[in-house]
Amino acid sequence: MYERIITRPDFDGIVCAVLLKEALGKDLPVIWAQPNEMQAGRTVTGPGDIVANLPLPGKCALWFDHHISNETRQPHAGLFRIAPSAAGLIFEYFDSRISHGFGELVRQTDKIDSADLSLEEILYPEKNPYILVSMTVGAEPVINLGYCNRLVALLGTQPIDKIMADSEIQQRCARVVSQNKVYEYHLKRHTRVQGKVAITDFRQLDPAPNGNRFLVYSLFPETVVNMKIFNENTQTVIKLGHSIINRGCHVNVGRLLAAYGGGGHRGAGACRLAPQDAEAAIRAIVDVLVRNRKAP
Repeated sequence: MYERIITRPDFDGIVCAVLLKEALGKDLPVIWAQPNEMQAGRTVTGPGDIVANLPLPGKCALWFDHHISNETRQPHAGLFRIAPSAAGLIFEYFDSRISHGFGELVRQTDKIDSADLSLEEILYPEKNPYILVSMTVGAEPVINLGYCNRLVALLGTQPIDKIMADSEIQQRCARVVSQNKVYEYHLKRHTRVQGKVAITDFRQLDPAPNGNRFLVYSLFPETVVNMKIFNENTQTVIKLGHSIINRGCHVNVGRLLAAYGGGGHRGAGACRLAPQDAEAAIRAIVDVLVRNRKAP
């Protein structure tokens, strides 16, 4: 009946794949796709596919998602709800088919994907294995889909202490810790503050530095939201995130970025633009963030 799992190559998507394989069959192949690929129709889906952590496609057997920008009135099987993670919705939907031994993995995924972290966890992710492993996903300039598949296999069969003892995981975690130190340097050099908005512009750097996405909030605690701008392939990427230290941002960034072909959650989102269109969009988005008005 079911043919493929199609999900996003981030930590939530990886855990979605773990849980769907547990519930529906270990042999189901995983296809990795980005939201903009789904929106543009570049990822073709069929009636036997299970789609998770992505916009609802034209055809699929089941759909699971939690992003406010993907809310729809189209009929579908599966589960959509604004929630901390898509993985948590899958865990709920297949409650009788998934071992409750996965409960801690889901709890940590909820926490990581919703950015429900303490200052201690932001500054010292190496003290929390789930947070540190999540940072190894997307730590390289190009997402390593083979590594995503490896994490699906490990998280589906091994406890976290054994995963952390794996030689490849240890190497990647060590690189992340080192990378975060370099990332802090670049954040300080390339971030300016406008009102209560921290604007990080990495467009002059190739490749754009990557690292702990929560670190900017501790470096600029007076701000309530961060805009991160960088070039990727032929596009300019804009990412927005509410501060998890100073929770005073009233703008629903998922809805805001949907107007620019992107989307996300209330507190985090992204869009991709042609470079020639980026400046006008950046000015307009910054203006909305600086005004920081609650939606009617």
